[in-house]
Amino acid sequence: MPGPKPPAIHLTPTVQKILEHIARGYTKPYYLVLRAKMILYAAAGSDNTAVAARLDTDRNSVGIWRTRWLAAEPTLLTAEAAALSEKELSAMVESILSDDPRPGTPDRFTPEQLVEIIAVACEEPQKSDREISHWTRRELADEAMGRSIVDSISPRHVGRLLDEAEVKPHLSRYWLNANPDDPAVFAEEVKKVCDCYAQASELHTQGIAVVCTDEKTGIQALERKHPTKPVKPGLLERREFEYERHGTLCLTVNFEVATGRVVAPSIEPTRTESDFAEHVERTMATHPDREWVFIVDQLNTHQSESLVRLVARESDIEEDTLGVKGKSGILESMETRKSFLEDASHRIRFTYTPKHTSWLNQVEIWFSILVRKLLKRASFTSLEDLRTRILNFIDYFNRTMAKPFKWTYTGRPLRA
Repeated sequence: MPGPKPPAIHLTPTVQKILEHIARGYTKPYYLVLRAKMILYAAAGSDNTAVAARLDTDRNSVGIWRTRWLAAEPTLLTAEAAALSEKELSAMVESILSDDPRPGTPDRFTPEQLVEIIAVACEEPQKSDREISHWTRRELADEAMGRSIVDSISPRHVGRLLDEAEVKPHLSRYWLNANPDDPAVFAEEVKKVCDCYAQASELHTQGIAVVCTDEKTGIQALERKHPTKPVKPGLLERREFEYERHGTLCLTVNFEVATGRVVAPSIEPTRTESDFAEHVERTMATHPDREWVFIVDQLNTHQSESLVRLVARESDIEEDTLGVKGKSGILESMETRKSFLEDASHRIRFTYTPKHTSWLNQVEIWFSILVRKLLKRASFTSLEDLRTRILNFIDYFNRTMAKPFKWTYTGRPLRA
């Protein structure tokens, strides 16, 4: 005979959205994901037994978290009514779904001591007369004791403190200060690119293709001297350290912003002015009646005489009106050529990212996918093998992975 029906859970749209985000999270702790799913299934009307069967857990656990959620519902409703931000509400939800502090030995260190240790980890080691580039756990423990912040602490305990504070002195990454000559012009150029991304879907419906275009140069055809040993239980894949070089190729790619597909790639041994102009011409030939917006960086081959003459032909502009390169007219300088290529009245036009902002071009994101999923671990027997494998990957990507990137940057001021 079935037992009494468990009390119902009612979720507001905001809280349901937060729970769904947690349930889909790849980086969230498993216990949070599991408990978020418990609440979502319970709110959908499933009883504890059905939820437990669906999540392969026991019904008592589902009952515990249903009860705990119901007890916290009034607090959540009050917080939402007080117009807390979604980020603050998300923190509350995660707190409700987290375990209570467990009994045990109290902390040996005061909050002030912990803050001081983290502050040391954020300093340059040279300030403490340590001729190293970055802190290690052992040296931080030694420095904390040397400064009398604590009497004793182990490197392992320092590591736990760093993990909790999300401070990672052993890691670093490169960044480049754009340092624009004119911040107002820089901001306008960034906004122009971001506006293209925001309008790409609508422009696509009007027959205007917005593509991010760039070259990835020096792709090496490296062949491992011995076959890779595949992964096995308890053993990682093992790649031969030594390799043979078979040369390099340059890949030029158009990433279509509205669809996330790679369009009309070119793979050549060189990256010259004529190579890029021919790539653009081949791209346009895939849809001769379309308008095209190419988002590119300010490399000289992207503002070349060949490109100007190509756009002039496509726009029915007489070539003898273009002037002479380096002397007069549209062809006089890179600045005059750039202005012509940006002209919005042309069927083919270019939008340029500011200098030192490669991160602003979406095709760079796609290049990182290519490296991670193909180039980093593959072995190529020849340049032709490299070419074939890249083209096969692009076809596979378009069929199985292509989707627009979710672009959220809109040109807010950059911070270090």
